[in-house]
Amino acid sequence: MLPSFTQPLLLDLSPANPGLPRPMTIDLASELAAFREFGQATRQIFTQSEAGSTPTFVNEFWTARQRQASSLQEVSYRACFKPQLPRFFIERLTQRGEVVYDPFMGRGTTPIEAALLGRVPFGNDINPLSLTFTRPRLRPPLLAELAARLAEIDLTDHDEFPEDLLVFYHPETLREICALKKYFLSARRPAPLRGDELATGKLSGPLPRLKRAALQRTAFLDPLDDWLCMVALNRLTGHSSGFFSVYTLPPNQAVSIKAQRKINEKRNQVPPRRLVPPILLKKSKQLLGDVTPSVRDQLAGVAARAQFTNTAADRTSELPAQSVTLVVTSPPFLDVVQYADDNWLRCWFLGIDPKTVALTVPKKLEVWAAAMTSVFHELHRVLKPGGHIAFEVGEVHGGKTKLEETVLPCGVAAGLEPVLVLVNDQTFTKTANCWGVDNMSKGTNTNRIILFRKR
Repeated sequence: MLPSFTQPLLLDLSPANPGLPRPMTIDLASELAAFREFGQATRQIFTQSEAGSTPTFVNEFWTARQRQASSLQEVSYRACFKPQLPRFFIERLTQRGEVVYDPFMGRGTTPIEAALLGRVPFGNDINPLSLTFTRPRLRPPLLAELAARLAEIDLTDHDEFPEDLLVFYHPETLREICALKKYFLSARRPAPLRGDELATGKLSGPLPRLKRAALQRTAFLDPLDDWLCMVALNRLTGHSSGFFSVYTLPPNQAVSIKAQRKINEKRNQVPPRRLVPPILLKKSKQLLGDVTPSVRDQLAGVAARAQFTNTAADRTSELPAQSVTLVVTSPPFLDVVQYADDNWLRCWFLGIDPKTVALTVPKKLEVWAAAMTSVFHELHRVLKPGGHIAFEVGEVHGGKTKLEETVLPCGVAAGLEPVLVLVNDQTFTKTANCWGVDNMSKGTNTNRIILFRKR
């Protein structure tokens, strides 16, 4: 028989902003224990680790059904969690106007969901692609504006024509892609990523030379170009006529040129002509489908305070101390995902050398744990007293390694208090199916979230 709790677990949440009404306690453990929204009772167990015994709740806590979030979230990125995950914690542990932060923001799921809920988004990722995917969605343009901008771009003006990429693209399509790349590179200018400048697009003052140089790879585009660049990245390769390429893997990863040649031979396929502007507008229309005037107002209301950084997660000195109410994040899981290999084509399009991006992909568990402990120390610095960290990990090594058992001591070593572990257990499909991998026997099959609190 599984153990149950005789006393509710109360989370003491003192107000981060005295002007905002807020309950003094949230009985989250009792809510999780009683949760039956999807027809199953919660299992209550304990996770044992070097940090001790931590109450653990297992159920389907958010839906496995697709397309249950805002259309703005439909941007593909490898190894990202669903928007329902950050929403679950944002709604329960924060109030409107408070800061929600993700130090490994990937495609920007947590910051965008936070902004849609009226919270201030903070985000960081050492991968510059992450900022390209996140920043534009706080300033969604009108479709007519995008069409007008595309009409202004000369898609015959290109300087390069990498013939190796003809395994993915028709020659005329590749010329248009190269022209887009040249246009975006020429339109960029270095700019800081503070919220006021994010909202206005204006550089408010001189920057020290070294800082300005460091910001070159996160250069600023105006809102229309920023959006089009994001959508172009998302359409570079895929498995349908909605992408620039011939049939290949889904858009969250790009195979090598050698691998694509094999796909073409096996399928007896030749890259068809794809018209770039209609594809960009079609995807933009989809992304903007749920963006009503009230959503635009909501995003504009928090964008001026948003902060995004492009650095290692344990060295985010630009973020103010004790400024964050909630962290919702998911770090790289050992060497399970090879981000540099997956993103080589996107890096090419943005003019980024992937070798310069020092991603955290250690193979040994003890090295990964040391890296996470360093991250937790930095999260402790930016977190307000009473604030929380929802730290999502998964099963790796065929389910033999449960990273929550490793993460719990890391958080404790940084001065954080373990509150509970939530395991969202559901049947869902992933890109792994393309590789013939059974999702329920290999890979990460559950969301395993460790909730910490800063005293």
